Amino acid sequence: MKEVQSKSWDWAAKREKKAFLALEDGSIYHGYSIGFTRDTMGEVVSNTGMTGYQEILSDPSYSGQLITLTYPEIGNTGVNPADMESRGIFARGLIVHDYNIHSNWRAKEPLSSWLTRSKVPAIGGIDTRALTIRLRDKGTLKGYLAVSGSVEEEEAVRLSRKWIGLDNQDYASRVTCNKVLQCNIEESILPSWGITGSLSPANLKVVAYDFGIKRNILRSLRLSGMAVTLVPAKTRASDVLALKPDGVFLSNGPADPTAVTYAIDATRELIGKVPLMGICLGHQILGLALGGRTSRLKFGHHGCNHPVKDLLTGRVEITSQNHNFSLDRDSLDSSRIDISHINLNDQTVEGISHRSEPLFSVQYHPEACPGPHDPFYLFDRFRLLIGGTKV
Repeated sequence: MKEVQSKSWDWAAKREKKAFLALEDGSIYHGYSIGFTRDTMGEVVSNTGMTGYQEILSDPSYSGQLITLTYPEIGNTGVNPADMESRGIFARGLIVHDYNIHSNWRAKEPLSSWLTRSKVPAIGGIDTRALTIRLRDKGTLKGYLAVSGSVEEEEAVRLSRKWIGLDNQDYASRVTCNKVLQCNIEESILPSWGITGSLSPANLKVVAYDFGIKRNILRSLRLSGMAVTLVPAKTRASDVLALKPDGVFLSNGPADPTAVTYAIDATRELIGKVPLMGICLGHQILGLALGGRTSRLKFGHHGCNHPVKDLLTGRVEITSQNHNFSLDRDSLDSSRIDISHINLNDQTVEGISHRSEPLFSVQYHPEACPGPHDPFYLFDRFRLLIGGTKV
């Protein structure tokens, strides 16, 4: 019997789908198209996670970015509805070394068909190690992903340089929900996540700002006994307080926190009136509302293996992160604000708390999906804070 050759190894077909990535510094990386046939531009970042490409692509925090996955073999686990972190793909494009046909019992379709159906371009065959080293040496770069065959390399470099980028850009308003939503967990999918039994009662009422929130944040809040009402990014503080929440959650989200001025103003108004917890962009917004400043990191933190130290307990957590901006330590008023967590790679601020007001925030993701789950305890801290216990 003649063996059927896997499309993953059909080199002739790959050569027919020529594509390239052009960076603003003039460098070119050649490969082959594995997604939708449409050119795009974005901020090129590298993610060091070994798994979770579906969760990464569907995380609204990656809006405006071209994601480079450093793990070399991508596509093995396919795609399935249960692992979506939002309503669709928010990344501008995907960059991988070698694309593989899936072989996983949970998969419902291949990664390439999902990308194509979602109209998201992607490129395989890239030396992602060399690209990642370039990003680490030069910092985050703007890039043009050319898969249509209609743009020459020199023009692609020019277009990448011309692109406005993410600095001073409000992307939260682009990815947020458009109306107030009551969030419910589909109990039928919980066994797929290793969660057995019925949910405990939700005896706290939390309002969550959607700056680009991930579904597993909503799921984690509910698993911690909180009923969640989701509100659009531009919701006024007075409208949130009118819902009479026990606590307010500031979500993750994309791009530059200083551009989300409406959220900073609303958060400043909420401080002292209701317990607050922030994650990622929400952490930066809270810091800005408290009078701090943010600045751009050289190449950001992207991946699920970042060591963070909890200064309250001395415990070191391995965390999932995705951000290009960070709170400046020197800008925080040490008479009112404590730095609660630090990054052990570069000593950047990873968490803050207030000495008199009921609020705290972290830069990383305690709800990380697919993991790690070291920081999940922070949702219990939020419950304690709402209950009047200082954390």
